[in-house]
Amino acid sequence: MLRRLSYLQDSELVARFQRRCGLVLVEAARPDRGGPEPRGGPPEEGRPDPRDEKDPSEDQERTACGRPRYEVRNWPLHFLFLLSAGLGHEVFYITCLPCIHWSLDPFLCRRLVNMWTLVMYVGQVMKDVLKLPRPLSPPVVKLETRVDAEYGLPSTHAMAATAISFTVLLSAPSRIQFQFEVGLLIALTLSSLVCLSRLYTGMHSVLDVVCGALISAAILLLTYPYWEAFDRLQLTSRVSPVAALSLPLLLSYTYPAAARYSTTRGDTTTILGAGAGSSVGYWVNQQLGQTFEPRGRLPVPFPAMTAGALALGAARFLVGGAALLGTRQAAKTLSLRALYSWYGVPRSDGDARRRREIEVPYKFVTYTAVGLVNSILVNRVFVLLGIL
Repeated sequence: MLRRLSYLQDSELVARFQRRCGLVLVEAARPDRGGPEPRGGPPEEGRPDPRDEKDPSEDQERTACGRPRYEVRNWPLHFLFLLSAGLGHEVFYITCLPCIHWSLDPFLCRRLVNMWTLVMYVGQVMKDVLKLPRPLSPPVVKLETRVDAEYGLPSTHAMAATAISFTVLLSAPSRIQFQFEVGLLIALTLSSLVCLSRLYTGMHSVLDVVCGALISAAILLLTYPYWEAFDRLQLTSRVSPVAALSLPLLLSYTYPAAARYSTTRGDTTTILGAGAGSSVGYWVNQQLGQTFEPRGRLPVPFPAMTAGALALGAARFLVGGAALLGTRQAAKTLSLRALYSWYGVPRSDGDARRRREIEVPYKFVTYTAVGLVNSILVNRVFVLLGIL
C-alpha cells in the first residue's frame, strides 16, 4: 500500500504525463544530454534512481534561466489545460461564478458558494497540516509560480472543481428543467479537465489530485442531507448574519501557522470573506423580500439561448464584472491604507501585507465587500438598467 502511494506521489509520473501531452523540458529533449528518459514508477530497492544523476551543466542552465526551460509540442492541449487550470483561480471565481446568480438562479449560486467555501477551507487547512511537497522540478515542468511555495496534498483545484460541478448538478433538478445525463456528462468533463490540468501544469502529483477529488466528494455526500435545513437557517435565522461574519473571521485568524510564508492563509481568508459577504447578502435579500429567483412553477424551463438572451447575458457579465472588480480594488486600497496607517507601516513596504495582522483583515474586508455587492447590489443595478 505504501509503495503504491509513493508511486502516485512520484514526480516522474507527472513528468511522464506532461511529455505524453507534448510538454517537454528542453534538457530532456536534447539527445546529447544523456541516455533514454527514466521510466515511471518508484526505483527498485538497491538500484540508484536515474533522477538523482544530474548533469552539472543542466543546473547551471536552470539557474541562469530562473527555472527549467520547456518546449510545447501540442498547442491545442496546452491552451486547453491552461484554460482548465484557470477555472480554479480568483479571476474565474470573481467573474464567471457570479453569472450563475445574475443569469440563472441565485438559489444555485448560494448553494454553490456555501459548498465551495467549506470544501476550500478544509483543503487549504489540510495542506498546511500534512505539509506534503509538490512535484520536483526537474523532472517536472512547472507552469505556475505563485502557489509553488504552498504544500501539495490535497489539490484544492480538484476539490473546487468537484464541489462546484456536482453541487450545481445535485441542486439544479428541483429548480431548472434539463437532462440529468447531460448535466452529469458536463460535470464529469469539467472536473476531469481541471484535475488533469494540475498534472499538466506540474503543480500536483497524481496522489494530490485523486485525494482532492475524493475528499470533496466525501464532503458533498456527508453534507447533502442537511442542505435544505442549512438553507432555512441561513436565510431566516436572526443570528445568521452575525455567525456568517464572525465564524469565518475567527477561522481566518486561527489558520494554522506555517514555518514559511505561502499564499494559503491569504487565499483562505479571501474565500471565507467572499462566503461571509454572500451569506449576509442573501439573508438581507430574504428580509427585503426580493431574492431575484425564477418566477413561476419550479422547475422552470432552461433559458433559451437566443441572440437576445445572449446579448443580455453579455451585458450583465460586463456590468457585473466591472462592479465586482471595482469593489475589489476600492476595498483593497482603502483597507490597506487604513491598516498601514494604524500599524505605522510605510506604503512602500510591500512585504507588510504578508503579516497576519494586515493580511487577514484587508483580505477579509475586501472580499466580504465583493460578496455583499454581488448578492445585494448587482441585480438591483440590472433592474435599473433594464437588463435583468
